[in-house]
Amino acid sequence: MQDLSEILSFLPCSTPDRWVENALENQEVMLIDHAHCEKKAAATALSLMHRYVEHLDVQHKMSRLAREELRHYEQVLAIIKKRGMKFGALSASRYASGMRDKVRGNEPGKLVDTLIVGAFIEARSCERFAKLAPFLAPDLQKFYLSLLKSEARHYQDYLHLAQRYSETDIEPRVAMFAEIEKGLIESSDETFRFHSGPVS
Repeated sequence: MQDLSEILSFLPCSTPDRWVENALENQEVMLIDHAHCEKKAAATALSLMHRYVEHLDVQHKMSRLAREELRHYEQVLAIIKKRGMKFGALSASRYASGMRDKVRGNEPGKLVDTLIVGAFIEARSCERFAKLAPFLAPDLQKFYLSLLKSEARHYQDYLHLAQRYSETDIEPRVAMFAEIEKGLIESSDETFRFHSGPVS
């Protein structure tokens, strides 16, 4: 898949094998957190639509993205229900807050950085779906593989919008966030989550 190859080149590192082991050992938590991630992704897209009303391409791209993320949310909820699992709240991982900590407060820097962070989140999700899929039950494997195309498009949309609204080349900002992302993905976490680092 060409989009996946592009994503693997964009990300600063691959998901550690230990995290994959954590996910397979904690599939109930993985699915519940995955559902929350889809809901948060939709909320982020809607927030951008509210904040940047004057940017019509943001409105268009984020509207579609929010619809797709909510559809994914519904699909994960259906899997959770089918498996007889109890859905509830989970504490958030440090990943998203760690990435957003360096987002600039001024415009257009704030918009550009928020979009770059969105690109990393979508790209990492796509990479993890692909890495997990071979080890999952057939129904879940099929579902995770079905998400790859839309997640890859979301990553591309975020990155293209970031360059569209940046007054300078975004590569230095992408490189800075890549270093942050690498640290979050490779360093150990105390609690397993879909975007956590490996748990010992």
